[in-house]
Amino acid sequence: MDQALTVKDIALVRQVDEMTVYRLTKKGELPGFKVAGSWRFKQADMDAWVERQKVVFLASAKGLMTAKTMERD
Repeated sequence: MDQALTVKDIALVRQVDEMTVYRLTKKGELPGFKVAGSWRFKQADMDAWVERQKVVFLASAKGLMTAKTMERD
């Protein structure tokens, strides 16, 4: 069974401030759910989120490189 992680757990593992975790979660960018008023996160959801962020970053970086190449031409 996938253990639920806390905001503090996510902040430590992802090396970000707890407020960043809260902000991303409130904006709907980080997958989480509330239990008795406290945010919790499934490890599998967090792993999938990280992989999606990599894809978005690579696509963005590739687009920037293409745009810079086009500017030079």
